[in-house]
Amino acid sequence: MNCSPESVKLPELVSFEPASGARLWSGPHGDVDAEVATARAAFPEWVAMAVTKRIELCRRFANQVRARAEEMAELIARETGKPMWESRTEVESVVAKVDISVAAYAERTSQRKLDSALGGTMALRHKPHGVMAVLGPYNFPAHLPNGHIIPALIAGNAVVFKPSEKTPAVGAMLVECLHQAGIPEGVVRLLIGGADEGKALVAHEDVDGVLFTGSATTGIAINRTLASRPDKIVALEMGGNNPMVVWDTPCIADAAVLIIQSAFTSAGQRCSAASRLIVRDTIYDAVIAETKKLADRLVVGKPFDDPQPFMGPVIDNATADGLTESFLYFLSNGGRVIKHLVRLDDSLPFLSPAIIDVTNVKDRPDIELFGPLLQVVKVSSFEEAVAEANNTRFGLSAALVGGSPQHYKQFWANIRAGIVNWNRPTNGASSKAPFGGVGLSGNHRPSAYYAADYCAYPVVSNEMEQPRATIGIGLKSD
Repeated sequence: MNCSPESVKLPELVSFEPASGARLWSGPHGDVDAEVATARAAFPEWVAMAVTKRIELCRRFANQVRARAEEMAELIARETGKPMWESRTEVESVVAKVDISVAAYAERTSQRKLDSALGGTMALRHKPHGVMAVLGPYNFPAHLPNGHIIPALIAGNAVVFKPSEKTPAVGAMLVECLHQAGIPEGVVRLLIGGADEGKALVAHEDVDGVLFTGSATTGIAINRTLASRPDKIVALEMGGNNPMVVWDTPCIADAAVLIIQSAFTSAGQRCSAASRLIVRDTIYDAVIAETKKLADRLVVGKPFDDPQPFMGPVIDNATADGLTESFLYFLSNGGRVIKHLVRLDDSLPFLSPAIIDVTNVKDRPDIELFGPLLQVVKVSSFEEAVAEANNTRFGLSAALVGGSPQHYKQFWANIRAGIVNWNRPTNGASSKAPFGGVGLSGNHRPSAYYAADYCAYPVVSNEMEQPRATIGIGLKSD
């Protein structure tokens, strides 16, 4: 019998291995009120702790992850279906995030002395918000929530972390490592649950901020819930419908590699993955032929296969079904197949990388497909290419491959995206830089270097050791 999230409904939360359908982890749904209350009670002592001590504990957490790196990588691979090479890279990012967050906190939220009149002092300091809710995604179940959690802890916040209901085991291990490092258990709370627990956490009166990475649909719902609460910080990273424009270049083979890396790494389950390939008509045939030839060589397999596959399955059968429906929609509305989307196993969510020309598809859905399905559009002018790239409500990542410096200057100036690359993939952004987008892609540049900005708020103080004041106008004489 195949156990899958679609076929089994249990009172406890259960996660399954996408690559096998086997049951991996289970646990009871958490109590939102209890977890928030525990974090609230732990906050005063944590915020009173010297920031150097909080940083030391976070560095001990990095050491805990280093010591359990292979164990964590194996768990990520099992629960997401990622190949081990990619899971190991995610664990490395978890470790690296600590030093990056320390540097960001010092640079962006450090204490400063400013000019002030009459010999006084004007000081700029930062305070944490209080209890922060962190809602994590399934595609990077350790790295992306960690990108919220560590900056929040360094700033002095307490955290209630709800991992994706599809990857609770990795979330549990992440919190376990934080506690083993000496971070008080009350300061970081693990909330196991699904949509109901997530909604209750977001709306909870004692939560001071919501840090979210996930779909636009959920992010918009969070924003709507808190629209009347300007007192609560809301940082949203909501993905994209990302374009890659290929223009004149003699390096067709290199262009194809960049296309494949952008569209199909992590089985296309990256918020920065290229969903739309926009190609100049004069090089279209050469670019598409080379890209298809390389896509045909990609190995799709299980996380522990030897040799390692390029990509594994998507997260579950429901996701695979949805991608299949999207491919059929394009096909039945004027799309021309370049490489078919193939369900490699009817009972498991393995999909082949797919490419379809949608130039003649009218009213293409502006959605984040989040899988190995690449749409291709043929254009004849650079202005048309930029207009097509901007034909989305999202604005996370965009890339130009080929073209001249003048083309890139025009592309950079006109494209609506938070990440704009030239002759590089749309994905693979560094945590040492800001990360995020515009439009439906979110706000506040979540999870990367600028996370420090939304984990603490600035407080300006005018200070003198003794009171000294005069009124120089508008007084009656004695």
